[in-house]
Amino acid sequence: MPRHGYDLIREIEGLSGGDYAPSPGVVYPALAYMEEAGLIAPVAGETTRRAFEATEDGRARALADAERAGELKARLSALAARRDKVDAAPVRRAMHALKTAVFDRLSQDETGRDLILKVADAIDEATRKIERIDH
Repeated sequence: MPRHGYDLIREIEGLSGGDYAPSPGVVYPALAYMEEAGLIAPVAGETTRRAFEATEDGRARALADAERAGELKARLSALAARRDKVDAAPVRRAMHALKTAVFDRLSQDETGRDLILKVADAIDEATRKIERIDH
């Protein structure tokens, strides 16, 4: 099936669950190399974006490299599975809230050494609690 470079980027990103998307600076030179090597060819009639499809040589190469391609797809899928299993969004939100609270509190005019030590102690206590959490 013919594909544009942008389509390939989005498909790879989808396989990884959004954890990896190759940059255009990687995809388009790879497409140019594959075109020069005779593995892909532009689809006739495309005007705004160049779509490519595999040539006979390209299909033969894909068959020869099917195992390696399967391994790469499995690695991308593993990224997606890990992301689904361990979504740290709540932790990132809490860390952002902590950072905001600390900077807000320490930016007040009456901030002194005693307050700084109390804030540091509170953060150290939170660290100790996190370290003691059971799996």
